[in-house]
Amino acid sequence: MLTCGCGRWMHTEGIEERAHGDGALQWFIRSECRNCGFKVGVDVPAGQASGLVDRVIWSDEALHRLDRMPPYMAALFRDDVEQDMRVRGERVVTYDALLRPLTGERIEWDPEAERRLDNVPAPVRAMARIELERTAAERGANRITVALMEEVKARYFGMGAAREIR
Repeated sequence: MLTCGCGRWMHTEGIEERAHGDGALQWFIRSECRNCGFKVGVDVPAGQASGLVDRVIWSDEALHRLDRMPPYMAALFRDDVEQDMRVRGERVVTYDALLRPLTGERIEWDPEAERRLDNVPAPVRAMARIELERTAAERGANRITVALMEEVKARYFGMGAAREIR
């Protein structure tokens, strides 16, 4: 952990995920001494914050995504993600960490599936994304397809693809 000049430990206040021109991901870690108020920021390569982060903390980008969820979903989702982080021995919840719910791998989206998700009304879009990613993860899949979207839509809303009437 970082120690302030006054002798107290620095408290992690936030983390920003930053991509540099060469594509490398960096974390900017903001810390503050709660005793004297001294603040410091440190740039480190992503995933190499050992000793700089004092607890499980969400990056600004991950928090932005969490804030877009309905409050009743956000609390449950937050608990699940933080439990997963503790099991993995990780302290920084990144945007990518949110996309690897159970498989340990990032859940990718087919371009057409992503376009269809954009057509979902904003109030339920975050819930739909979470449920689709959770369903894929439970199956061990790492990709969201239009077929999976149709299946989930039919299961939860009875609105599957139009069926031929005989």
